[in-house]
Amino acid sequence: MNTVFIDGLSFALPLFIMAIGGIYSERSGITNLAIEGLQGVGAFTGALAAIFMMQWFGASSQLPFYGALVFAMLGGMVYAMLHALLCIKFKANQVISGVVINILATALTAFLTKAINKSAFGATSDKFVLGVSKRITIPVLSEIPVIGGIFQQIYPFEFIIIIVAVIAWYVLYQTRFGLHLRACGDNPHAVDAAGINVARVRLIAVMVSGALSGLGGICFAYSISANFSSSIYVGYGYLAIAAMIFGNWKILPTLGAVLIFGFARSGGYFIVKQLQMPSSYSDLVMTLPYVMTLLLLIFFSKHNQSPRALGEIYDKGKR
Repeated sequence: MNTVFIDGLSFALPLFIMAIGGIYSERSGITNLAIEGLQGVGAFTGALAAIFMMQWFGASSQLPFYGALVFAMLGGMVYAMLHALLCIKFKANQVISGVVINILATALTAFLTKAINKSAFGATSDKFVLGVSKRITIPVLSEIPVIGGIFQQIYPFEFIIIIVAVIAWYVLYQTRFGLHLRACGDNPHAVDAAGINVARVRLIAVMVSGALSGLGGICFAYSISANFSSSIYVGYGYLAIAAMIFGNWKILPTLGAVLIFGFARSGGYFIVKQLQMPSSYSDLVMTLPYVMTLLLLIFFSKHNQSPRALGEIYDKGKR
């Protein structure tokens, strides 16, 4: 059962940090279906930085790993500015913008990965090989009965995600900026009347969304796949969006949703292994989080209350 906890958390926490990014964007009033693309471009940027840093510092160094996290956040943040530009400056349809950004990210990262591998490394490959991040076991806590498994074989990025999530919670709910951000998603005209720049608050929120999505993407690359490829992230961004909606655009309920998805996935793999079922059933297990998403949305979506101004194009001249 320890494996279920360990693998479940390593899948759930990157989803969680991506969902928090979505919460920031949508609580500010900007619909963000672009999380899929933001995590892909962020992970691509982080993986590319890691590849070059491994050339300089060696594959055994931990600097490429931590450098990849930083560059993934920067890459996702910069790419998110495109979504902000379309939605805030040019007042484009936010749903269409998100979908286009996702498609563009998949095509762009696939092309650039192949081109860079061919020109810089002389290899005809569509992926950057990163390896799996080393794991840590906390000495005393790992020996606690039942819950000790949570503190065994932990990826370093799990600690980072928890710290970032706590900071994100504090900023959103305990600071003046967080109050302004949430007000922008409910009544942007009142925020504007108070002398606060709605466009600037929303821009920052979307950029935070990009940074956190990029962080989640590179964490998946260092755990589930051990490499970067444009094909390995298909569906994870939308799963984070589903968790955000199920969590009613609140951080703590969203954590519960991603844990359900993570443990459904790891529990399914555990059952397949214990029953010694054919490997083809492992592919079927990968659908469990999405099945859980459908069930949760069917039973709980009617109780959800999205931000009142979510998806509405803000026009300062209208009151």
